[in-house]
Amino acid sequence: MRVLLKLSGEALAGESGKGFDENIVSTVGYEVKKLIEKNIEVGVVIGGGNFWRGRTGNEIRRSKSDQIGMLATVMNCIYVSDIWNGIGLDTAVFTSFTVGAFTELYSYDKVTKALADKKLCFFAGGTGHPYFSTDTGAALRAVETECDMILLAKAIDGVYDSDPKMNPEAKKYDTISIQEVVDNKLGVIDLTASILVMENKIPLKIFALNEKDSIINAVGDGFNGTTVTV
Repeated sequence: MRVLLKLSGEALAGESGKGFDENIVSTVGYEVKKLIEKNIEVGVVIGGGNFWRGRTGNEIRRSKSDQIGMLATVMNCIYVSDIWNGIGLDTAVFTSFTVGAFTELYSYDKVTKALADKKLCFFAGGTGHPYFSTDTGAALRAVETECDMILLAKAIDGVYDSDPKMNPEAKKYDTISIQEVVDNKLGVIDLTASILVMENKIPLKIFALNEKDSIINAVGDGFNGTTVTV
């Protein structure tokens, strides 16, 4: 089995929402290590929201703002890669654009060989182009590397019919189709990413990162989140 794990930068930052919480990063790393020990091949995409949330005004162009966001994802992947390397994971960071000697340029052949060799592969820099989110970057890499599913680790424990913070009566879905997600504008992932997974038939598992063993449970028994079917 091959999976793509999408992590939010804010989730790895903990309560501060900025930078990193090393305890959280290490805890997630140990869960990912268990996946690899089960012979599951893992690619990872990390959002950049703990450093950059995008343009908040008209001071800079959207394209420049998105470039800063891409660099934020590179910083995240370099940091997390090194922490996880320290707990015994063999890691590599691949970027969509050249970053000197810091990372390797993404190549399907290099990545699939690394995954087959049980190396944990980070995909940083999004798609390398502005106007595409890290959700879309994650969906693209999942399609390119022929992943069996995408694991979306979030601050919320699944998909709801409305915002549970605003509506205490919000209904949580155990299973929902990606078409329903799009039709009802539930905002699980953006529209571009939704179309990519829909057309390429890659299911998603959405769950809370802070739940114990949530990543392991997403590919086994005891899953407590939402399965998005295609």
